Amino acid sequence: MSLLEIILLAIVQGLTEFLPVSSSGHLVVANALLGALGYPPAKDLIEVSIVLHLGTLLSVLVYYRREIARLVGEDRRVLPLLVLGTVPAAIVGVGIKKGLSDAASDAVLENVLLAGLMFPVTAALLVWGTRHRGGDERYQSLGWRGVLAIGSLQALAILPGISRSGATIAAGLGVGLDRRSASTFAFLLAIPAILGAGLLEGLEVMESGSTGTPVANLAAGFAVAFAVGLGALALLIRLVQRGHLDRFAWYLVPLGVAVVAWRLVG
Repeated sequence: MSLLEIILLAIVQGLTEFLPVSSSGHLVVANALLGALGYPPAKDLIEVSIVLHLGTLLSVLVYYRREIARLVGEDRRVLPLLVLGTVPAAIVGVGIKKGLSDAASDAVLENVLLAGLMFPVTAALLVWGTRHRGGDERYQSLGWRGVLAIGSLQALAILPGISRSGATIAAGLGVGLDRRSASTFAFLLAIPAILGAGLLEGLEVMESGSTGTPVANLAAGFAVAFAVGLGALALLIRLVQRGHLDRFAWYLVPLGVAVVAWRLVG
């Protein structure tokens, strides 16, 4: 894969990983559009995907470095909550990736029509999250029921078109967290989720072997994904705290309608 292709993918990854528009849904639709236009499928995507995920993971670690440092001290009770919250997504993700045939897995994870149908669902979650002011509870005091509710919405975001960040922030507000805590817990929960996705993709590389993507290209993609992801994360947190999360719904609803019309009408 060329340097330009990797940088473009890194920009898309950095933006859509954190902004509540569904990175997986956009990737599915983009791949289908490129195929419809006659472009060949991109190569080396597994290796590149791992590197870009690591770049966006680093942006979370840097942005929330103080909260992460407290996890080994005064906030150590949050660690088992993060593990518990990851369980639903782990069960669903491994079940789809390893429990289904490749054809069945692709029928779910690469379904363009499904992505189009789910974009408006994400929009509805964002509108609800904006209108729901949440409570005054901090994430450090979450109980297991609230954690599982947030984790279940994160598991739903495995479907293309459902935003992980949008779903988990809305769920956090729904269980009574204040806006700052809802966004903080959502992205702390993203750490094991991104690591788990990277691990599954790493296993695929081990099974299929390296494709020999130049290290310099991968390093450039990593750096761009980190920088863009850090900016997108800061923007999203600002929008959540100001109650403007629903602004993305104005984009997602017409996008979903257009994708569904394209797949059904052609």
